[in-house]
This record gives sequence, structure tokens and C-alpha cells, in this order.
Amino acid sequence: MGECGEDVNANLISHSTGDHQLDKAIWQWMTWDKNPNTRAQIESLVKDGKVKELRERLCHRMTFGTAGLRSAMGAGFSLINDLTIIQSTQGIYRYLERCFPDLKKRSFVIGYDTRGHASTNCSSERLAKLTAAVFLSKKVPVYLFSSYVPTPFVPYAVKKLRAIGGVMITASHNPKEDNGYKVYWENGAQITAPHDKEILKYIEENVEPWSESWHESLPDYCSLAKDPFDDICKSYMEDLKKICFHRDLNTVTKLKFVHTAFHGVGHNYVQQAFRAFGFPFPIPVPEQKDPDPEFSTVKCPNPEEGECVLGLSLRLAEEEGARVVLATDPDADRLAVAEQLENGTWKVFTGNELAALLGWWMLLCWREANAEKKNIKKVYMLATTVSSKILHTMAQKEGFQFEETLPGFKWIGNRIIQLLDNGMEILFAFEESIGFMCGTSVLDKDGVSAAVVVAEMATYLETKNLTLNQQLEQVYTTYGFHITKTSYLICYDQAIIKNIFERIRKLGDDQGYPKFCGKHNIVNIRDVTTGYDSSQQDKKSVLPVTKNSQMITFTFQNGCVATLRTSGTEPKIKYYAEFCALPGQRDFTLLNKELQNLIDVLVEYFLEPDKNRLKRRSL
Repeated sequence: MGECGEDVNANLISHSTGDHQLDKAIWQWMTWDKNPNTRAQIESLVKDGKVKELRERLCHRMTFGTAGLRSAMGAGFSLINDLTIIQSTQGIYRYLERCFPDLKKRSFVIGYDTRGHASTNCSSERLAKLTAAVFLSKKVPVYLFSSYVPTPFVPYAVKKLRAIGGVMITASHNPKEDNGYKVYWENGAQITAPHDKEILKYIEENVEPWSESWHESLPDYCSLAKDPFDDICKSYMEDLKKICFHRDLNTVTKLKFVHTAFHGVGHNYVQQAFRAFGFPFPIPVPEQKDPDPEFSTVKCPNPEEGECVLGLSLRLAEEEGARVVLATDPDADRLAVAEQLENGTWKVFTGNELAALLGWWMLLCWREANAEKKNIKKVYMLATTVSSKILHTMAQKEGFQFEETLPGFKWIGNRIIQLLDNGMEILFAFEESIGFMCGTSVLDKDGVSAAVVVAEMATYLETKNLTLNQQLEQVYTTYGFHITKTSYLICYDQAIIKNIFERIRKLGDDQGYPKFCGKHNIVNIRDVTTGYDSSQQDKKSVLPVTKNSQMITFTFQNGCVATLRTSGTEPKIKYYAEFCALPGQRDFTLLNKELQNLIDVLVEYFLEPDKNRLKRRSL
């Protein structure tokens, strides 16, 4: 199968496990893989007779999840490594070649974060260079960033440079063992169907690596390779000023902000963003400001986990007299925010609470800037269907338009493009997992821009003698409390997950969907996995059908809405529940208790965690 297998140990290639599929996969790996680290892993497993592990690594291929690939780094077709990145890029090249006859006159953008795995030599930078080598070897111009960047820089660059698409090598906030491959289309949004399935098909048709695909150094000397780093940084920071509305206040503020980059890419870029808005630099958490692929100071590199992973930031803020803490995740596309309350305790805002504040803020700024000159009926905000309905409630009262999409910013980004093409104006979009999009310079979630927008909002509120938390109370006083609770249970067995959801669909008296969850009456069920929606006259879901993932939403008689869904990137069954109270209902304790009671019943009755050996969230 070509020259790349000439130095492979012949005994290992000819080794038989008695499983034809596995033997073929071993032979392919040992013939194709040129990385000595990952090849040695398979050699060792073969010598030790680890048939089960070999089958798990070699007889399954990664599928496109949330707009790309994500898995642990290691040897095997089911993991992230040199060979699978090359195969994926070859498939993308072949698909783009079919879609765009002018491919070689366009360009492709490639960025990377700071992840790395010493045992496999699978650093994000190396994988980015191999990605570039595939395109360059086929005479396709490439924009390869010369240094690590936030994920939002890739979709921004795709739009700015009018590229054919882009890839970001990142696993975002996943554990240190993981890496990923996030794909963007020429419109600057993450890929959706049918592109994902078509790309996967082309990958499977181009699995043997082309010899030139291994030329990692090709980007260093090929004239078709350009570095967009300086130009994109400058352009991004300039465009950021479009959503800066109170620079005069920012330059004189006495507020202090602490920022943690969570050992990722965010430090330099958040510093620059603060400068673009006229702020002094935020105070960095020294132990976490520089890249560290080991994420050595946090139990898990995900600021969404809240106070338990923000300890260093909060202590530093107390020492420095800073009331607000901003935390970007390792690839800086998400943002967590904490604020010290008057009693000295810290409040870590949920993604839904931050969205309530940011939605209020972006609308306020739009009105101040436009003074009723523009038609508010053409103004939109968006959220994913598992996120809080607060923007929907605001829209009903304020007159702007609201839409919801399936979970994931790939759906938000692509819908925004349609709205922009139809002359609409988009102020804000979000997903509850601390993903925010302010303005439309980046058609994806962006922690860098969100961080500085939150800082400006806090600065403005300070001039009104209000804290973020106090303003949140005012928002809920105006629109009604929107109490949300989100969590997850861990399950690594896909068969168990499938059985759980199939059981739910047959819990009713007629072997159909259930009408009760314990004592709670269900008035509507929407199942986007099957395309069913009991609230529609034709019983068909308005949201797109997603057969390859599980998601069922229940609307209860008491006004609560709850969704159960599987994660596209992690072995989790997630639940999202919300109680949307009327403006006059202010007994937060009672509302919260009712919501928690429903969640407890939902989890026990529908998921049966003990029976299904589901691992509960430990943090």
C-alpha cells in the first residue's frame, strides 16, 4: 500500500488475531502511520495480545459530532493522532474540490490551541501543520496562524479573508487527554448537514495517506502558505470596537477585573480586547495565564463547573480588591463570570443568567445608539432550545424578534447568516453552556468579546450604583424569574443511553410517550430525534430532526420545561430545566423548590441512574 510501510516490522504486519477485520486494521495502521510514538503503541498492544483494546482503537472511526471531531489523543482510527488528522483533511480536501471548482484560487484557514500529548507527539501545532500540508500538497493556498489563537479567530478569519473554509485544532474545555478538529464553512459558521456526512464519506474514501501529506515542514517554506496572525489580530480588535458603547466610562473606571485564561490561549487576547475598549488591563491569575496542556491547577479545565474550579481567581480578586472575575475556557470561546456580593460571598453566574444580563445590555445599547431610527421588528436575538427562555420573554415585551435553534452554535451561526442575508440585524445569541455571541463579527461563541462586553456593562452599572447581580434582579423583576438548573450524568455505554431514551418513548399507557413524570402532568413532548412534537397539529417537530443524537423536551402543566439530551462531545446525558415565572411571582425559594422536585423525579423516573449505573456529577 505504498512506500510508507516499507520499514514496518513484517512480523507485526503479518500477525493474525483470528479476526479478519482487526487484522486488516492492524496491517493498515502499521503500514500507514509514520509517527513512531503512535506506531509503537499499536506494536505494544499487538505483542501483548490486547485484542479488545486493539479492536476499540482500530475497528471504529470517529464520526463528525459538534461540527467536527473530538476524542482522546492516541494511536488508532478512533482517536486523534497524526494519521486520523491527515485522513480527515484528505477527505475535506476531496469534498471541497467537488463543491468548489475554484478551490485552488481560494484559501483555507487553520488555527490551533496549546494542547499537547508527549506520549504521542500530538500537539495541536503539529496537527495544524499536517492539516496545512495536505492542502498545500494539492496547491491550495493556506492561511496558517504562526501562534496559538482563540477558536473565534478561525471563523473570523474565514469571513475576513473570504476563504473556502477553516479548521481549528482544539478540544476546548475537554480533559487534557483530548483534542479535536473543528470545521468551518466558507460562510464563517460551523458546518452542518449535509456537509458533515458528506465529508465523512469522503474521508472513508481517502484513508490511505498521500505521501506528501506527512510533510509537516511544508508550511515553513511553501510559497502558498501565509501567516494571517498580525492582520487578523489587528482587524479583530478593530471590529471589536463596534460593540463598545461607553469608552468614555471605561477609560476612567475604578473597577478592577481579574481574568483567568485557564491555562489556555486567552490571556494575551483578553488583554488586547480590554485595551481596544479603553480599559486598563485586567489582573491575570499568574498560575493560569500561560498555556499548560496539563491544566495543572484545575481539577477539570472547564470554567462552567463554577466556584470549585475558580478558587485561584477568587482568592486573587479578594487580595486585589477586584469585584468581578472573568474566566475564559482553554480555547477562549466561552466565558464564566463571578461577582463578589456585599456579604463577601461570590456569585458565579450561570450561562442563562449572564445571557439575561447581556440580552438586556445589548438591547439598551442598541436603543441608545439608534434612538428609534431603526425598525425594532428587524432586530433579532437567538438562543438554543435547551437555553433559558428569558430572551423570548423579553422579545414579547420589547418588540424585537426571538428565535431558538437546536443545541450548538453551528445551528445559531447558520441561522444568523440567513437572517443577515434577509436584511435583519442580530444583537446577541447564546447557549446556556456559557457561550455568547455579541454582534456579528464572529458567527460563533466568543469568550474574548464577551469578556470585555461584560466588563463594560459592569462599568456602566457602577455609575448607576448597581452591581451585575442587582441588575439581574431588576431584569427578573421586569420579565419574571427564569429559574434554571442544568447538570448531567456520565455514561460511557452508548447501548445503555439508547435503551434509556427508547424506554422513555414507550412509558405511556399505549406504549407511546408518557403523560406523567411521577405526579407531574406532561402537556407537551417534543422529540427531535424522531421528529415528533405533540404541540403541532401534524405532530411534526419544527426544529430539524437529528437522528444521530438523543433529545426530548417535556413541557409540564406547572409551567416547567425540561430537556434530556446526549452531549455531542462528551459521554454525558444532560438535563436542562427551567421555571418561567410571571413578573409578580417573587417567592424564589418556593419556585426553586418546585423546580428541584421536578428534576429529582425526572432523573429518577426517566433515567434510572442506579439501575443503569450512571455516574452522577461529582463536582
